Amino acid sequence: MKEQTFNLIKKAILVLALVPAFALMVQAQRIASVDVSRILESVNEYKAAGDELDKMAARWRQEIAQEYDKIKSLYNRFQAEQVLLSDEARRQREDEIVKKESEVREMQRKRFSPDGDLFQRRKELVQPIQDRVYAAIEAYAKERGYDFIFDKGGSAGMIFSNPQYDKTDDIINRLK
Repeated sequence: MKEQTFNLIKKAILVLALVPAFALMVQAQRIASVDVSRILESVNEYKAAGDELDKMAARWRQEIAQEYDKIKSLYNRFQAEQVLLSDEARRQREDEIVKKESEVREMQRKRFSPDGDLFQRRKELVQPIQDRVYAAIEAYAKERGYDFIFDKGGSAGMIFSNPQYDKTDDIINRLK
């Protein structure tokens, strides 16, 4: 009986000693989340940049559509006149149509590819705004003592992490 009581007291002391340690561990890391998309949408310059990019893209799409209409017109005229043309004239017209199609595809690539004009313009207009937002999030995290901040609304994932929790070097050293 005394042994049971003694074991019970030992367990109680152990639990009482571990509870504060566990509480400190839980409080050690502070985590928060933000919706970066919503934050960006609240910035007027971001909305203006989006409108400008949309107008630019629409204008370029219209130019490309007009060029494709011209190609279609050339092709229809060629189809109508083809029986009257010599072999040399027919090849010349076919080459002209193919060349024009190639030029329009190149225009499309130049405007809309990942390294194209639209992407570059987006980078010029939006990147400074995003940098401002991320700097504000980082300042907020440091000011309020957050160790990690995640983006709950987008695909960015973690936006800020306290460098003291980065254990990359430890893992690299362990692998060596």
